[in-house]
Amino acid sequence: MAKPHVLIIPYPSQGHVIPAMELARRLVNDRVKVTFVNTEVIQKVVTRNWVEKDGCEDLMKMVSIPDGLEPWEDRNEHGKVNQAILESMPSKLEELIMTINEEDDNKITCVIADCWISWSLGVAKKMGIRRATFCPASTATLAIMMSIQKLIDDGFIDKNGTPQNSGMIRLAETMPPIKPETLIWTSLHDSTSVEVHFQNCVKQLQDSKLAKWFICNSAVELEPAAFSLFPQLLPVGPLLASSRLANQEGHFWQEDLSCLAWLDQQPVYSVIYIAFGSFTDFNQTQFKELALGLELSNKPFLWVVRPGMTKESTTSYPDGYMDRVGSRGRIVSWAPQQKVLAHPSIACFMSHCGWNSTLEGVTNGLPFLCWPYFCDQYYNESYICDIWKTGLGFDKDETGVITREEIKGKVEQLLSDTTFKCKALDIKETLANSVREGGRSHKNLTKFIEWIQAGEAKVNDQNDFV
Repeated sequence: MAKPHVLIIPYPSQGHVIPAMELARRLVNDRVKVTFVNTEVIQKVVTRNWVEKDGCEDLMKMVSIPDGLEPWEDRNEHGKVNQAILESMPSKLEELIMTINEEDDNKITCVIADCWISWSLGVAKKMGIRRATFCPASTATLAIMMSIQKLIDDGFIDKNGTPQNSGMIRLAETMPPIKPETLIWTSLHDSTSVEVHFQNCVKQLQDSKLAKWFICNSAVELEPAAFSLFPQLLPVGPLLASSRLANQEGHFWQEDLSCLAWLDQQPVYSVIYIAFGSFTDFNQTQFKELALGLELSNKPFLWVVRPGMTKESTTSYPDGYMDRVGSRGRIVSWAPQQKVLAHPSIACFMSHCGWNSTLEGVTNGLPFLCWPYFCDQYYNESYICDIWKTGLGFDKDETGVITREEIKGKVEQLLSDTTFKCKALDIKETLANSVREGGRSHKNLTKFIEWIQAGEAKVNDQNDFV
């Protein structure tokens, strides 16, 4: 029998690369060989920040293929990136697998594809390789995509994905309602049409049917209704490996570790941590209001302001801002987020509500201040605020701006009510039990790895999972 050799291919974005890397590490820990495929641009960034090895080089290999774009082209234009990927990468992936398979004792035995690039499952099927797909987003977001035909039948959207009425969408009684304008394919902030993004979702779902297993970076305890709607989805998360604390794997920016020493000097449960991921940007007006809101809160804060966070060519703080906030505020270009969120001085997490950040916050028992930007982040906010009840969202004024007074007020409301923290700690413990040996996510991941190692003869029944 061939030795297990898994090829993992994530969508080329930090929010996808990081959890895929976590999954790869779990497989390597169980002595499964992994070839991890990035695009050439992502590979350069990721390996630049991969500062420490852990003795697994013999089982983990990082390789790259071109994404079809020129080096200088903007990879934040999602429609353009997706089109280039579809035109270029399938043939390049096939060539890569053929090259690897020239070694008899090194053949790829399984492909695990990010569900956002599920076309790669077609490549694996063509080459006779077993297949699984991995969803790095919330299962509720995936459930929306899997309910597209129902949304069309019920008149919420047309066959091109365009909302047909303003009625709220609710997939299940215990899931929060969805605004039609915040569906994953209607909320992107670029010039590509709704229809293009919608058709991408439809194709991704169709291609995903080629997979034997559909595994999700979530837990039944976190999203029970979504898993009940689609029992073929297997929870194996949260995948938040401790190795990332040292290795910075998957991160696109160099982490500023000096902020940890600053956190050590702050009182327990006192610091607001503000981080909006790798895509969120602000105009200068909103950026100024956020800065002044943090100042008005009179709380210590650690704020991640990455390069390019504002639409303007330079990021300008209010006059005299640094002098006024002094040592009470710490601003860095990128932070070691898991270490920060685990630090006892952190009181709450002001977040864009990307799924990775959401998981990192809930597994550390933190309440949230929610500031979603696009795609699934709006629905993640609904879970945080309305289902888990561990956070608050912000209200915009008549001009669409979240004002300094609104920020100050929500900070005070969140931190003065201990209910938020108590609920967050309860979820933290629940998730810890799920990923611990004997927990539901742990059992599912273990059996999935057994399927990879032993083939379908041993683990071939969906009922083997819990």
